[in-house]
Amino acid sequence: MNDLLIKLYVKFQDLASREEGQDLVEYALVVALIAFGATAGMKSLATGINTAFTNISTALSTNIT
Repeated sequence: MNDLLIKLYVKFQDLASREEGQDLVEYALVVALIAFGATAGMKSLATGINTAFTNISTALSTNIT
């Protein structure tokens, strides 16, 4: 049992010390941050567009009648 734990520990240390996948993780974090920022910005943009169309609709309806 102890031998199995030592092998598992060595395997884990080998995986932790490799840097091959590190760039992929960094790129994934950057993409996630950009997606989060875009999602947060879309709420503000959607509110502004909705307000603009409401103002246009109000102006058109008052001028037509």
